Amino acid sequence: MNKQEGNLEEVNVAPFSYAISLIDGKWKMHILFWIWKKEILRYSELKRALGNVTHKMLSTQLKELEADNLLIRREYPQVPPKVEYSLSPKGFTLMPVLEMLCTWGKENSVDLDE
Repeated sequence: MNKQEGNLEEVNVAPFSYAISLIDGKWKMHILFWIWKKEILRYSELKRALGNVTHKMLSTQLKELEADNLLIRREYPQVPPKVEYSLSPKGFTLMPVLEMLCTWGKENSVDLDE
């Protein structure tokens, strides 16, 4: 075993793997971004903000984010049904990471408008 292989064994990848498992998925970071920016969004507003996401994909990603305690789903008992999504306290703890990604994107993209 060389020195580099020894260093790899000492790396604790578990925290990184856990964090990525929560946000892994084509739409999860987009969903979190929009809910962070708008605070509360109904399903139809979120679907409109995301653009070409399918109903099945959005529904699945929302259920996973809720199951991972990153989102709060509030359903109102009315006809037609009204459902709103907001960040949970745990979801809010991810927002500094999202903010850093936004800052990095702004600083490193040459074609974005201010």
